[in-house]
Amino acid sequence: MSTLPVSPGVASPEFNIQDQWVPHPEGRIFVRRWLPAAGASGDPIVLMHDSLGCVALWRDFPAMLCQATGREVIGYDRLGFGQSDPRVGLPSLDFVKEEIDRYFPVLCESLGLGSFVVLGHSVGGAMGVECAAGMEGTTARCAALVSLSAQMYPENRTLEGIRAAREQFRDPAQLERLARYHGDKAKWVLDAWTESWLNPEFAKWSLREVLPRVSCPILAVHGDNDEYGTPIHTDIIRERSGGPVRVEIMADTGHVPQRERPAAVLGLVGEFLAALRPLAPKRL
Repeated sequence: MSTLPVSPGVASPEFNIQDQWVPHPEGRIFVRRWLPAAGASGDPIVLMHDSLGCVALWRDFPAMLCQATGREVIGYDRLGFGQSDPRVGLPSLDFVKEEIDRYFPVLCESLGLGSFVVLGHSVGGAMGVECAAGMEGTTARCAALVSLSAQMYPENRTLEGIRAAREQFRDPAQLERLARYHGDKAKWVLDAWTESWLNPEFAKWSLREVLPRVSCPILAVHGDNDEYGTPIHTDIIRERSGGPVRVEIMADTGHVPQRERPAAVLGLVGEFLAALRPLAPKRL
């Protein structure tokens, strides 16, 4: 499956930006690529955004990541988010795995991705775990995973934070802010987050049994003041993963470390990627 035409994008002395839309049977998926002007080195880094996120809400982090690592960085809006086409109906309660089974392989095929690194924030980190555990029907392979503030199950703090956010979004001004990034899809984006996570049936969801199938190296980053989850999630990653894991708990940091402490996150990611080869398999 081929991509739709690529826009020329924006050029700088350090990197070039290209925008394109990948066709999927359910609609077009928006993709932005940051390419080092001097040529990329190493596997590309694929960004997976959070529950209310999109490419634009990564802000300048992808450009900084491209410059810091010398790698191509690829961000995409999940179907229903940002500049991607709207979806009909809310996602199923299996939406984390559904993203990797149903949508992401089409993106990999269209972009010609073989081996890549996933960097996922919040639920994007959970999707990264599913991706690293293996994708059926594709030769694309996750070579390493960086999780930022990822949740491995619906912790009480996570649900409390979502309930509080749902109340805040009763203010029309808050929904208008979300609409700056998602347009007419803003209410759908909010409901896809709150109504999924707060559904009593979603309490059964967990990645504990998925993690043992992840053999690639993982860098798990979490803020000690994360309002949507405690560091128990990094404990689960470290204890359950089938591959080598590096855990970093960032002091005085909340749920969005790449925005709150970008230089520190870039340093950690750079060190992690540079040290991939020396990492030994985890002994069971």
